[in-house]
Amino acid sequence: MKKIIVLIAFVTFCFTGFAQDKDSAIVQQGKVTVIKDARIDILGRKLQELNKTVSYGPRAAQGYRLMVVSSNDRDFAMKVRAQLLQRFPEQKVYMAYQAPYIKIKFGNFVEKGDAEKYKKMIKQAGIVSTNVYVVPEIVEVKPDKDKENEEEK
Repeated sequence: MKKIIVLIAFVTFCFTGFAQDKDSAIVQQGKVTVIKDARIDILGRKLQELNKTVSYGPRAAQGYRLMVVSSNDRDFAMKVRAQLLQRFPEQKVYMAYQAPYIKIKFGNFVEKGDAEKYKKMIKQAGIVSTNVYVVPEIVEVKPDKDKENEEEK
């Protein structure tokens, strides 16, 4: 029985060696045509920009926000929030509920001087009649495209 299995295995291996065609071993050179959607290139560029943005610096840093409202009057808080969003669309407004108060914080400022400037603008616009406080906090930082371009040069 063992002799028959060995014989079958030997014959099988011998025939597989002859299965190769000598003419097919010659490498033929040709052209490859790639047909793709143009949106793939656009997606690739957007992914590259996203990767640069994510890899460039920290996304959060020590900075300042303005404490605009700390009140238990929800309607007043919503009115102030709406006015801040309309007047300063480039800044974010953070609204939190800490029983029994609704607190509205405004902006992401890395420099205290920037926070002071917006504090004056809010007071001059008459959005709130109470005090506005500069509060140190961890803030969101957007990477500067100018700095990014300087590093590439």
